[in-house]
Amino acid sequence: MIGPMKFTISILVLATACLAQEALTVHFKGKQKWPAAEAEKIYLSACSAVQHEFGSNRAVRPQVTVVLGADQDEASLDEREIRLTKWDRHAFAQGVVLFAFEDLMPVEQRLMLAKRAVIWADSTVDVERLAK
Repeated sequence: MIGPMKFTISILVLATACLAQEALTVHFKGKQKWPAAEAEKIYLSACSAVQHEFGSNRAVRPQVTVVLGADQDEASLDEREIRLTKWDRHAFAQGVVLFAFEDLMPVEQRLMLAKRAVIWADSTVDVERLAK
């Protein structure tokens, strides 16, 4: 019984790693060290943290491209890139959280929330205005 159970767990671990690899692309500028195993682990952990924090029942796995050897550390939402001058696990995790959060709330939902915020702002009245 333990043999099939170990096999099943191994398959699940490999499938999870494959999903992370498909969603995570790396480009190098110059000679950079890339700890692929650590990056996959941080990627999955950051995605799970966002999913757990916001109570989502669907897996969050944003498409992310990491550029190592960039001119400065930054995240580009348009290109869906995390640009790092050198490998920095904390900056990488912050970028993944940013993209995971963005994927968690689709554009339509963000626009609805913004519209709701404006409606709520318009529906409130200052207490001083009521006193007049």
